[in-house]
Amino acid sequence: MKVLGIETSCDETAAAVVEDGRRLLSNVVASSVDLHTAYGGVVPEIAARSHLESILPVIDKALKNAFEANSSKPIANSPDNKLSANSYQLTARSDPWDQIDAIAVTRGPGLLGSLLIGVLTARTLAITKKKLLYGINHVEAHVYAAFLEEKQPGFPLLALVVSGGHTLLVLFKNNLDYSLLGETKDDAVGEAFDKVAKILGLPYPGGPSVAEAAKNGDPTSVKLPKAKLGSSHDFSFSGLKTAVLRKAQKMAGKDYTFPSHKLPKVLSASQKADLAASFQRTAAETLVDALVAATDELKPKSVVIAGGVAANQYLRKLASERVCPTPIYPDIKLCTDNAAMIAALGYYKATDGVKPDDPHKLAADPALSLKA
Repeated sequence: MKVLGIETSCDETAAAVVEDGRRLLSNVVASSVDLHTAYGGVVPEIAARSHLESILPVIDKALKNAFEANSSKPIANSPDNKLSANSYQLTARSDPWDQIDAIAVTRGPGLLGSLLIGVLTARTLAITKKKLLYGINHVEAHVYAAFLEEKQPGFPLLALVVSGGHTLLVLFKNNLDYSLLGETKDDAVGEAFDKVAKILGLPYPGGPSVAEAAKNGDPTSVKLPKAKLGSSHDFSFSGLKTAVLRKAQKMAGKDYTFPSHKLPKVLSASQKADLAASFQRTAAETLVDALVAATDELKPKSVVIAGGVAANQYLRKLASERVCPTPIYPDIKLCTDNAAMIAALGYYKATDGVKPDDPHKLAADPALSLKA
């Protein structure tokens, strides 16, 4: 079964084709991140306009990449594909849509304007092309990016989802059967990375910028606090973010009234590097501490760390050293927002007997909860 995935929850316009929930036939992403850099974060109106311009070309490219016409050779060697040699090939007169069995689209959570572009496009295509349609929870889909790896997760599965908008710990008893164990009570860890980057004057997005600056810093040089929430599986990162601000002000010889936007000019490069490294270490340890406690308690068969922050190499190294069983991570390009994970989850919904959504009624839900 081949599923076309469509993802437009934030600033990436993405489309992908996945076969049987495991084989990635194509994966196309058009990011508008450069348009938002000057503002230090995503501007919803700009993101929505970018989706409008990109959505149809991105879908068209994903279909063409998955089913190359006039090709007598398997396309497995394409760097954007993970396709077996016996995968389907089309003749010059074939319509790629003939090979698509269903469409899966992100319906939430995310920015309403962005979500609407993807949902309305998917609804229109489902009607005109007569395809099954599945609305997908973006956060849940992050976990299914791991099912596109060679090493398949087993159940029960403990998943840590870490991104710019979400930090959650979820236990999957089986496909689509999960319970939310804990979540952040304030800032998501990815959001904390972005805010710390802004304090230090590092470019947006903050995750890669902080990780790069941290390479030149001492991760033990600045003592930062870890939130303690008792026996809960919940997280908190607002205190850590504020602690970085106060340490930065102190290192600059200023008091708490000194404006944060002026700090980058008065901090030295080495001070910024030390703060970045110390923040990254503390944030990663907070996440890994929670994973260790949960695995000790629940004894899952496998552990998955997914979402944009899962691309952080320091987190991966620390988790692989301390967490048992050793975590499974999606491919780096499937950690950030992408449509491959949407298509993968769409496949499992279709094959597990979930009723397709009505293409005339499917609605975007920017506040969609993992509990729903």
